[in-house]
Amino acid sequence: MPILDFKGKNYVYSHHLSVPYRELVINEGQSLSTEQKPSLNDNLIIQGDNLHALKALMPQYAGRVDCIYIDPPYNTGNEGWCYSDRVNSPLIREWLKKEANPVDDEDLERHDKWLCMMWPRLQLLKELLSENGVIFVSIDDNEQASLKLIMDEVFGEESFVNNIIWQKKYSPQNDAKWFSDNHDFILCYAKNKDLWRPNGLKRTEKQNKAYKNPDNDPRGVWMSDNLSVKTYSVSTDYPIETPSGKVVRPPAGYCWRVSQDKLQQMIADNRIWFGKNGSNTPRIKRFLSEVKQDVTPLTLWTYAEVGHNQDAKKEVKEIFSERSEIFDTPKPTTLLNRILQIATNKNSIILDSFAGSGTTAHAVLNLNKEDDGNRKFILVEMENYAGNITAERVRRVIKGVSHAKGEELQQGLGGSFTFANLGETIDMEKILNGEHLPSFESLAKYVTYTATGQSLEKLEKQNDYGYIGEVAGKRLYLIYRPDIDFMRSHQSALNEDIANGIYEDCQRANKEAIVFASTAYLSQKELKNMKITFSQLPYALYRLAGNI
Repeated sequence: MPILDFKGKNYVYSHHLSVPYRELVINEGQSLSTEQKPSLNDNLIIQGDNLHALKALMPQYAGRVDCIYIDPPYNTGNEGWCYSDRVNSPLIREWLKKEANPVDDEDLERHDKWLCMMWPRLQLLKELLSENGVIFVSIDDNEQASLKLIMDEVFGEESFVNNIIWQKKYSPQNDAKWFSDNHDFILCYAKNKDLWRPNGLKRTEKQNKAYKNPDNDPRGVWMSDNLSVKTYSVSTDYPIETPSGKVVRPPAGYCWRVSQDKLQQMIADNRIWFGKNGSNTPRIKRFLSEVKQDVTPLTLWTYAEVGHNQDAKKEVKEIFSERSEIFDTPKPTTLLNRILQIATNKNSIILDSFAGSGTTAHAVLNLNKEDDGNRKFILVEMENYAGNITAERVRRVIKGVSHAKGEELQQGLGGSFTFANLGETIDMEKILNGEHLPSFESLAKYVTYTATGQSLEKLEKQNDYGYIGEVAGKRLYLIYRPDIDFMRSHQSALNEDIANGIYEDCQRANKEAIVFASTAYLSQKELKNMKITFSQLPYALYRLAGNI
């Protein structure tokens, strides 16, 4: 498999592994919740660097996301995109500054920076995808070739599904120097191509109109299909006499699809059409009631089907009518609707880590309204407009836009979301210094993921022993409070009373236990007899508790 080498690749190759975990801190003022308090289990809009946000999502969503759509910067050279200098590590920036010649090799440096930005994010996105999940990435000619190569390397060349062409403009650019650029690409990769299959698309009214019933067949409307095929066989190359007496043969080099016996059966069943006068070349009748009721998606998506850039701008303008131009390059909801129809079911989790104006969330809410679904969206946007554009758009389409043209948007699509910011890093040095103790929920998800490699879907209702949930067939317990005095006391240890309670709890469920605590007052032999695996909390917490 050909691979792409670029400046800085050796620095970012494993960079995703060293990105620290950070807490997600709920911003109640920006959230729109139907519950008493917003929850991280709801739809999410996260403001912050998407590299850190993706890592923060790992403890809860690793291996659980069904569909990812991202629309990263296209790196045209005219965007002024912020990722080149703000989100790569200082080490990478310093290396690029030293190695790349800003005068002679300026364009190459731009591409290098873009690839350094994309590589670790794609690595984390792959980890978040479920085994039967799929990712769609919008791009144009500036980076399409490079993106294809690094996607092949990250996801596997065998995971490539298709390169979709989206007709993004409805009219030519007559002032273009060379060609009028009227399309974008959407690269599609499955986590496991053997497991993932696209959903069929609903048949359109235009497609159904092609079916007629000129002979009043009681089986309903039908359309005719060619009886001849190009794959030649002598056994099915024979003359056919039409009802009018005319004799016809297949075209030169062709033969009929069926044998003579099969043809006679089809004629007897009124499944062959010879035209109104009975003298036409025979054709097969395909009844609408018998054909597949959905349509296999094509790789060419026209603006007539899924919208274009101007549609997208009009949508945003309709929602924010009080503002002038607020977003340069939104995507139309019809485009995202197409992706969601192909790649999701009613309970799917959808992630967009370059959220922009929030089109992905809008499309999710649209589809949930249409089919009474319970899809969940997770958006990440690092820019300052995450609150006043991204989240505000979602808030308005949920509650309703009174001046909108469509009745559904006027009334509101319904739903809710939790707005979160990136909080403190779950950093051992900070914990050691007493600067920050993570919340119980954050630490529970963090230690579960780091100990088992699997995400904790939701935090269970705690019992007296700190039960947090089940992962990989084992019950998990965390003895912890975000309180320095508690962590310095003997209450933070796994003692005999707590161990006995956990043992009885697990016996009732016929499960083994993993217990996270600062220390244990029981021997390894005693814990083994109780079917308890003890996992010590991070070293700094242990030290902070005064147990060393």
